[in-house]
Amino acid sequence: MDILYMVSVLLLLIVLLISGVPVPFSFGGAIIFLVVVYGFPPAGLLQTAYAKLGSVTLLAIPMFILAGGVMEKGNIGKALVDWVNIFVGRVKGGLAVVTVVASAVFGSICGSGAATLSCIGSIMAPRMREKKYPLGVAAAVACCAGTLGLLIPPSAMQILVAWTLNLSVLACFLSTVVPGIILTVLLSIGAVILLRHDKGVITEAKLAPSAWSRVLIKKTGTAIPALLMPVIILGGIYSGIMTATESAGVAVIYAIPVAIYLYRGMRWRDLGKSLVETCTTTGVIMVMIGFVMMLSRILTQMNVPQSLVNAMLSISENKIILLLMLNIFLVLLGMIMDDTSATLLAAPMLYPLICELGIPPYQFAAILGVNIGMGNITPPSAPFLYLSSRIYGVDVGQVMKPVLFLLFFAYIPTLLLVTYVPDVSLWLPRVLLGDAFPF
Repeated sequence: MDILYMVSVLLLLIVLLISGVPVPFSFGGAIIFLVVVYGFPPAGLLQTAYAKLGSVTLLAIPMFILAGGVMEKGNIGKALVDWVNIFVGRVKGGLAVVTVVASAVFGSICGSGAATLSCIGSIMAPRMREKKYPLGVAAAVACCAGTLGLLIPPSAMQILVAWTLNLSVLACFLSTVVPGIILTVLLSIGAVILLRHDKGVITEAKLAPSAWSRVLIKKTGTAIPALLMPVIILGGIYSGIMTATESAGVAVIYAIPVAIYLYRGMRWRDLGKSLVETCTTTGVIMVMIGFVMMLSRILTQMNVPQSLVNAMLSISENKIILLLMLNIFLVLLGMIMDDTSATLLAAPMLYPLICELGIPPYQFAAILGVNIGMGNITPPSAPFLYLSSRIYGVDVGQVMKPVLFLLFFAYIPTLLLVTYVPDVSLWLPRVLLGDAFPF
């Protein structure tokens, strides 16, 4: 009967998602189906959702969303892009590398992949169009780089992983730093490879050392307020001075005057729009979290996680094969769900398998991050793919081929390293946390 429950719920979810029903309502429909058909008591489910949503940790999510919105509208992202452009903008395909590196830096401030893609993509699209970059490749690079906001801490996704599995938020952040850096390097190299034979791309004129130094000093001076944001946020978290929630609040308090008075990209009246957008986005996320928590409790009551463990172990007891199956499952899950719902559903469902295999939970957090990032750029759902195509004004078909190249060149090698070399995700937490990190 447990298998029947699980299959019926998954089929209903897939049908609703493919039909275009919004993700929160898809989960809500699955819960209503289980309550009506199989008689699960709704009162207990509502109590579970209410208790879970009362966590202080979740306050970091709307704060980082607001900080990302302020940065996007306040020209803070533009200052970061201009600064990165000084170093790589004059090589063939340099603007593509700027897109990747700027996305990594921006993601280290706002904690959101969608905000990273929206901001950096909007800034880079006219520049790449002016320099005759093939827009299909440009959109593909922006699409793949946007997911760095899910890996480079602080990451809203890792906050959810830590909250769901009762892990340390700081250790989850640290576990994705090295994978994020590896992915940044591989995406930059892949972007240059894609553009190396394109004769239409215009590169900026090289400057004499003295002229370059003057530009560097000027742009660095302009970018210092923006560059201080990740220093303050990450420095506060890693030093133990601030929690992730407190650092998110500091990010908002810092970003607002910088955006209004230093970069003058927005006015106080624009802040109201950002607050409304943040409330709307947060409302959707919280409704979705509530529904997913209810569904997670039902699946736990049905013993689905243990049934999944037994099913996978019946196929093979080889750890390498099981990890491969785990990754395939996560990629498929990420292909039909957004990052928030996929994380909330997969983390508690797969955690028993992780424990059975003896995989450290923080390595699992990194595996989850890379996989869900891949899912965001892989059809049929692929929200980043469609968003990037819209920003750059190109057909999705033009973006698919370079995206597939970057998937095989950058994402899959990063995923294999994270999956089969534990120190890729565990080395930095061990170094910085010492005895406080038991893995």
